[in-house]
Amino acid sequence: MANKRITMQDIADACGLSRNTVSKVFNRRGAVPPATRALILQKANELGYGLPAEEKQAPSRQSAGSIALLTSNMPMDYHFGTYFVTTFTDQICRAGYTLRMFEISAEELKNKQLPPHFSPEQMAGIVAIELFDTEYLNMICALNLPTIMIDSPAHAIIRQYPCDFVSMENVASISAVTKHLIALGAHRIGFVGDRMHCGSFYERWFGFRMGMEQAKLPLDERLCILAPDESPYNNPDWLINQLNGMPTLPDAFICANDYLAIHLMSAIKKKGLSIPNDIMVTGFDGTSQSALVDPALTTVQIPSIEIGRMSADILLSRIRSPELPYSWTHVRTNPVWRKSTRQKEAE
Repeated sequence: MANKRITMQDIADACGLSRNTVSKVFNRRGAVPPATRALILQKANELGYGLPAEEKQAPSRQSAGSIALLTSNMPMDYHFGTYFVTTFTDQICRAGYTLRMFEISAEELKNKQLPPHFSPEQMAGIVAIELFDTEYLNMICALNLPTIMIDSPAHAIIRQYPCDFVSMENVASISAVTKHLIALGAHRIGFVGDRMHCGSFYERWFGFRMGMEQAKLPLDERLCILAPDESPYNNPDWLINQLNGMPTLPDAFICANDYLAIHLMSAIKKKGLSIPNDIMVTGFDGTSQSALVDPALTTVQIPSIEIGRMSADILLSRIRSPELPYSWTHVRTNPVWRKSTRQKEAE
């Protein structure tokens, strides 16, 4: 039987994208972010689909090598990494490197296996994002390749990894959000998200605790939704059950990211409650979706574009000078106040 003819839909399915996005690359109609374009061309090449004419005819350029992006969850919508990948890719390409993306399956993560098409000897360096398994990170570091981790496992700060880390600042910003909610009259505040999911979530939980302690307010975990990350946080009925199980509803929720906050808002509205009059809600990341929901979500803005450039510069420096001391860079974040929190009354 003849081999199946590969179509743009096959490429779109392999990338987790729409056929329209793939079509833009091959038909040169519309803009596509560089990282997305690179992923589409890589999958097309792997599947045996013909590359666009300009890719075939482009003059050959001496490449400095490939940098591998390893992830267990490819950053898409509701994630600061969407913009991070674009600027990171641009920066390393300017230095002569190409980015190759590898999504690690649940089975590979569990069995501590590298993707079968990943060849360490072909890589000049590694960037890891959305990869929070301590043992897996140890395995990556053991490859002895220049490596940078974006964010970290929950307790990475008390471990010593032979790699660089870049993370957004979390404690001060969430502490500021907590104090702001208290100033708006919130005394019962809950936290939403698996605090052990990653380093940034744990630090946001810590900042929330600090804000409550400094205000001398009790932190009642019965008003929090702290279920494991694999729980159906995107299911409004599940969230409503969590809310119904609380002894009383809090005045406000601080969510570990925008994704959680936006789904929680849907559940609160489905219960017939008003945001922010009945319950205030805040998120974290500053995604584009946070400004589009109704009401617009108060969040903490991560400078994703700048983090992408900084991370690329750190990794390129590590490639050039492997003997440099390892670093952990925290990049300042800033609260953005919107209509999901009440306004301060005029004094």
